[in-house]
Amino acid sequence: MIDAPLKLFNSLTRSLEVFEPVHPGEARVYSCGPTVYNYPHIGNMRAYVFADVLGRTLAWKGYTLTHVINITDVGHLTDDADAGEDKMEKMAAERAQSIWDIAEHYKQAYWADVRALNIRQPAQWTVATDYVPQMIEFAKGIAEKHCYELESGLYFDVSTVADYGRLARAVTDDGEGRIEAVEGKRNAADFAIWRKTPPGETRQMEWDSPWGRGAPGWHLECSVMSGEVLGFPFDIHTGGIDHREIHHPNEIAQNQAHCCTNGLDDPRNSGARIWMHNNFLVERSGKMSKSSGEFLRLQLLIDRGYHPLAYRLMCLQAHYRSELEFSWEGLGAALTRLKRMVMAVGALADVSSQPEAEHPKFAPVLAKFDEAMADDLNTPIALTALEEALAVKKVDAGIKRAVIEDMDAVLGLNLFGLTRADLRIRPKSATLTEAEIEAALARRKDARAAKDFAASDAIRNELAAQGVEVMDGDPLGWEWRLA
Repeated sequence: MIDAPLKLFNSLTRSLEVFEPVHPGEARVYSCGPTVYNYPHIGNMRAYVFADVLGRTLAWKGYTLTHVINITDVGHLTDDADAGEDKMEKMAAERAQSIWDIAEHYKQAYWADVRALNIRQPAQWTVATDYVPQMIEFAKGIAEKHCYELESGLYFDVSTVADYGRLARAVTDDGEGRIEAVEGKRNAADFAIWRKTPPGETRQMEWDSPWGRGAPGWHLECSVMSGEVLGFPFDIHTGGIDHREIHHPNEIAQNQAHCCTNGLDDPRNSGARIWMHNNFLVERSGKMSKSSGEFLRLQLLIDRGYHPLAYRLMCLQAHYRSELEFSWEGLGAALTRLKRMVMAVGALADVSSQPEAEHPKFAPVLAKFDEAMADDLNTPIALTALEEALAVKKVDAGIKRAVIEDMDAVLGLNLFGLTRADLRIRPKSATLTEAEIEAALARRKDARAAKDFAASDAIRNELAAQGVEVMDGDPLGWEWRLA
């Protein structure tokens, strides 16, 4: 196999760069995780599929991976920038529940989606409220040179570090428009490090600090947790492209203040050597949003009968830096493609893997796969290489299984763990059991064998009336699905 050098797109330099780890043989990765005030939508989950594929690829290339994902349970404000109420406090008030109960419920919901999408567990989940003392110490360390206090809290002066906003490439004379206008701010882009609890109010989550009782700013949390667990500088910081405009530039400014204040011509001064961002998942009505109260969750896909790994495959069919349009037709096509792969590996179910063996027929497809993943995680090309490997004939089955397992370990489709029954479209609302459907189909098969086509048609019509589509002409031989 050709061991192609791993090249990744660095959002900070806007260029492809060969991955050179800060610590030889290691890869240390931090991913911005969810704010657990609501369920994640499928666009949110695309970010974690991307980060998972990145981690799997680093392992494929031989690095010892340390991947950290944070859980934000305090400090993230309602407009995703630096204004409004704390999302967690707002949801707790609306639901008349403990903020801790809100956080736990939605954290568990997020973790359920992680498992359903076959996203590997990171080395560590960091929960923001576990690190508040460290956040206060971090802020104390940078406050004298880089911050100033207003009535509402402690603010970071972005003019005190070099190259502020380079990641976003969106610096203007007026600053970033989505950042709250606060009376007394020195610069429009200055942001809160610590937010004081307003007089007469009490938050469920608040702590004492040198700047008054209150809570940390959202941006501070990730700087502290990434630095505490991975150390500065670490290798790769990931997140959605929406983080590239405000959250990550503010993280970088804090990291510079903490480490050196020097400019970003040396990316290590940002805290991470490479910053990577996945693009949006969009639907026909526009970008996905939770603001309407109704949004696409992974559970909705499952309730409609689609296996969650069909959505993972849908994500892999587009490059992570490309926008991906969601449609039910597209999800159905991804499911059909996944079915074909599962059918192909079915012939290898009873053979033992021979990972040490080689076969010349697999050399070109393995090289194609490795070069695709090394080319900034080009999963669309890697998928075609996987399908080419599945189509190779007249080779030892044990060797073939080992090759497919290796590729699947990078793509994470769990091909050897799926069955035909897993991939049938069966909505949650279906009333018939699979045993009842199978029994009816067995009677229909007997009727057709006896050339009793009237009985065969009657059974088909009975099933259709209950939402079961008998797929006689299905080239994949899937036999039925529930509409």
